[in-house]
Amino acid sequence: MNQDQVKKLLLKLDPSVIDFTVIFTGKKSKKVDGLYKPESREILLHTENFESEEQLIYTAIHEFAHHVHITRSPVPLHTRSHTTEYWNIFHNLLFDAEKKGIYQNVFKKDKRFVELTKEIKEKYLAANGNLVKEFGALLLKAHQLCLEAHASFEDYMDRELGLYRPSAKAMMKISAKDANPKLGPDNMRLVASIHDVDTAQAAERALLEGETHDMVRYQFKSRPLPGDPLTRLLAEKDRLERSLERTQQRLGEIQKRINEITHSKEK
Repeated sequence: MNQDQVKKLLLKLDPSVIDFTVIFTGKKSKKVDGLYKPESREILLHTENFESEEQLIYTAIHEFAHHVHITRSPVPLHTRSHTTEYWNIFHNLLFDAEKKGIYQNVFKKDKRFVELTKEIKEKYLAANGNLVKEFGALLLKAHQLCLEAHASFEDYMDRELGLYRPSAKAMMKISAKDANPKLGPDNMRLVASIHDVDTAQAAERALLEGETHDMVRYQFKSRPLPGDPLTRLLAEKDRLERSLERTQQRLGEIQKRINEITHSKEK
C-alpha cells in the first residue's frame, strides 16, 4: 500500500475534508508511529514502525482525525490536542472504517481478545458496577442518618470513612439514578452526571450499544457552541479576554504580596 492509496481510503471516511498530504517517512521512531503537521496539513507515517497494513491504517486514521479536528474547528483549538472532541471524531472515523471494510478491529477479530473482553466485562466491569451502586445506596442511608442525628455528613465521610467527598457523592448519584451496572463505574458516573432523565437514558443506550465514553460525553455533556463561526470566534475572544484579565489581576496580587514579604525581611 502506498501513500496515494492510504489517502484514498481516508477520503472514503470524509470526502469533503480540506486537502491534505500523506507522507511515508521510511523511518522508524521510538516515540510515535505517526504525526500530523497542521501548518502544512501533512500526515506523516513512520512506515518502519508497522508490521501490518492494519497497524498503518489505524495510525493513518488517528492522524487524519487530527486533520479533521483542526481544519473543521471554527475557533482556535486548545493546546491539548487529544480533547474529548478529538476522541469523538477519531472513534467515529474508526467505527465508520470498520463498517466500510477499510479497517478490521483486532479486538473483534482475535479470539484471545474476544474471550478476555467477555471476562473483563462480566466479572469485573459489571461486578464493580454493582458494588459501586450498592456502596452509593449505603452512603445515601448514611446521609439520611446524619440528617436525623443533626450530624455533619461531610465530617462522617472525611473522618469516619476516610472517603474523598466527590467520589462518594458520585456513587450516591449512581445509586439514586439507578445507573446500569453493565456500563462499569466510570460510564455509570457519566450517565448519573446528566441531569435530564431522557438525555441520561439516551446516553446509557448509546454506551450499551458500543459508543465510547468520549463519544457519549461529547454528544450529551458538551456545552453547545454558538451557531455561526463569527459568533463562536467572538465568544472565544471574550472568554480569552476575561481569562487574561483575571490572570493579570492575580499577577498584581502576587507581586504585591512579594513586595510586602521582601519589605518585611529588609526591616
